[in-house]
Amino acid sequence: MALSAEDVARLAALARLDLTNAECAELAPELDVILTSVAAVGEVAGPDVPLMTHALPLVNVMRDDEVRPSLPREVVLAGAPDVEEGRFRVPQILSED
Repeated sequence: MALSAEDVARLAALARLDLTNAECAELAPELDVILTSVAAVGEVAGPDVPLMTHALPLVNVMRDDEVRPSLPREVVLAGAPDVEEGRFRVPQILSED
């Protein structure tokens, strides 16, 4: 299935991209090559080929969450440039409106 410039213009509109007619005409054959390649991969994969997201199996290397004592508030706030009511004081960036 060959993509037309009109197909590309419709896809661009859905993606909220502002493409000129010349850009749509230029992108149509390029996108057609990509879609043909993806379709070829889909033909190779059969029911005996397991689905996977990565070529190699991934293992989560994060540690389990553990509750541990933290630094005392006074120690943490001692390094702060500005403190107010026992908390970090930061400049306001949003208005109250």
